[in-house]
Amino acid sequence: MDISKSHLLLKRAVNVKVIVTPRWKEEVQQQLQNQINQLDGQLQQLEIQGQRMISEVQKQSSQPTEPIVAQQLTNIQVQVNQKKSEILEKKNQILQQLQQVQLLEMDQEVNQGQIEGFFRVETGDNLIRKMQVEILLRDGVVQEIRGDL
Repeated sequence: MDISKSHLLLKRAVNVKVIVTPRWKEEVQQQLQNQINQLDGQLQQLEIQGQRMISEVQKQSSQPTEPIVAQQLTNIQVQVNQKKSEILEKKNQILQQLQQVQLLEMDQEVNQGQIEGFFRVETGDNLIRKMQVEILLRDGVVQEIRGDL
């Protein structure tokens, strides 16, 4: 290798794939279940906060049948329902992910995400091929590095 050759150090996204194993499946399912449990907790808190706010408005009003009071109560309910819809949408997405994970077959390769890494590029290198690198993991252990380093 000629030391006088010019080179650059660049950053690239490295695709991370995993091999589906019983351990991986169990860990991912547990993470998703934990997220579902957190969202359920948020829904319960939201209900309690909504009821508290409604009670406060009713307590502070001398005339609970006034149109302004009714409007305040409606506004609170609309806000609670909007937030509830957002949380339920997130929960539904996670439930779909959970179902997809359960359907994965053992030893199948699936995308886990990306990490960033640095690489050296020199005159004459194929930049496209150097950008297309992926790592294959089995239970957290690198099994293979694919592509031009």
